[in-house]
Amino acid sequence: MKVLITGGGTGGHIYPALSIAKKIKKEIKDVKILYVGTEKSMESELVPREGFDFKTIRVEGFRRKLSIGTIKTVNKMFKGINDARKIIKVFKPDIVIGTGGYVCGPVVLVASLMKIPTVIHEQNAFPGATNRILSRFVDSIACSFEESKKYFKHKSKITITGNPIREDFFEIDKVDASNKLSIDGDKKTVVSFGGSGGQRSLNKAMVHVVKRLNKLSDIQLIHVTGKGHYDEFIKQLKEAGVNNLNKSIRILPYMYDMPEAMAVADLIIGSGGAITIAEFTAVGVPTILIPKAYTTENHQEYNARALEEKGASVVLLEKELTGELLYKNIHTLLNDKERLADMREASKRLGKRESIDDIYQLIKSHI
Repeated sequence: MKVLITGGGTGGHIYPALSIAKKIKKEIKDVKILYVGTEKSMESELVPREGFDFKTIRVEGFRRKLSIGTIKTVNKMFKGINDARKIIKVFKPDIVIGTGGYVCGPVVLVASLMKIPTVIHEQNAFPGATNRILSRFVDSIACSFEESKKYFKHKSKITITGNPIREDFFEIDKVDASNKLSIDGDKKTVVSFGGSGGQRSLNKAMVHVVKRLNKLSDIQLIHVTGKGHYDEFIKQLKEAGVNNLNKSIRILPYMYDMPEAMAVADLIIGSGGAITIAEFTAVGVPTILIPKAYTTENHQEYNARALEEKGASVVLLEKELTGELLYKNIHTLLNDKERLADMREASKRLGKRESIDDIYQLIKSHI
């Protein structure tokens, strides 16, 4: 049994692919898995570290404006198609799975034209360009949001599976998590972070929030700045007159115990990444979402709005975000127990703990 998996560029494409690869490896004895990505990419670092064979093709994302660079990109795309054809002919996969990003375009397309079963997984409420194109050729489309169905022409190919996430998020006990993080279970707890790399707009607003919360003692805050923003955030706090933090406030550059942090949170403030949202709903936690405006085709806002429409989140756009607006929303939600409870239930209803099992069954049906 041979499985070829491809997808890359960002963690949002790579982590679902790795989750699928691990599930297949767990379920199928003597399976051979090959991951195809690009050189000098995030997947070129992450995939070999997880123990999977890795090969590369030459391809890059299309530029939106016609230029010499566009011609070079088209030329590289044809090279990528040729690279993909060679890899597939040698490896001879029984199925090819793509999770998005421009790297999976040539690989999945070539596999489809060679009559090899193909499945793509779409993480976002607004599908990426590569998956929208590939949807015409593949056998099945695994979608994470109901809202994404309208963007695909062939509805019969679609199965709503949700996003696969780490099992850690399902196994955390709130009391154990509180003890591990030294959190007071009697106090309201807010966790804020803007993705693994941080979010500049959130950090800017959180300076004001920290200043306000530092005068209180009944609210615990864990704010994760992102490693590249930590020193600047501490500097901005001092410039705002916050030199000493009370014991209920923690400012961290990175959070290694994120499953535990989500488990203890009464409210989470985050961006609109698809995998992060899947984690929020798996835990079942109310959120204030601040989608990053610069993401491709503004897909984070589509993700965040999908939660807001179901009553699981409040959405604040970066262009309207201020420290005072964020603080008011935090204060309002934490003082409305009934609404928080409703948001928590709405979040739980959206959570798909069985996502990886559903994706695996879909893949298995084509083998």
